[in-house]
Amino acid sequence: MEKIREIMTKDVESCSLLDNVYEVAVKMKELDVGAIPIVDQDRLVGMITDRDIVIRCIAEKHPASSKVQDIMSDQLITVSPDTTTREAAKLMAKHQIRRLPVVENGKLVGIVSLGDFAVRELTDDQAKQALSQISEQTYNELQH
Repeated sequence: MEKIREIMTKDVESCSLLDNVYEVAVKMKELDVGAIPIVDQDRLVGMITDRDIVIRCIAEKHPASSKVQDIMSDQLITVSPDTTTREAAKLMAKHQIRRLPVVENGKLVGIVSLGDFAVRELTDDQAKQALSQISEQTYNELQH
């Protein structure tokens, strides 16, 4: 069975607690990504998505100079490099998330996204089903 280490992105750019929301947004633009992990001394402490910036910062009229701590999600679902792709897909479906940080001993070592699964030949029907549930829920949310 395929492991997350085989499909994850290993060189993950991150920001620190010293950065502000504007700096995170600029990094997202430069890297053309929708999420940036937040690390403190190599330890994963949070994640900021483009949606977090819109909902928790802009819509609540906070300045772009706001601390990342005020905007980031800090209750993260993570996996280890040895997690199977099926387990990871189930977690993503259960929690309706598109990206999973990969950690080892608290240290960020990679990230896996829906796109990583989409470009792989998935032979496991449960993984396919879990991923389609995430996509279906997203599609339904867009229709309302």
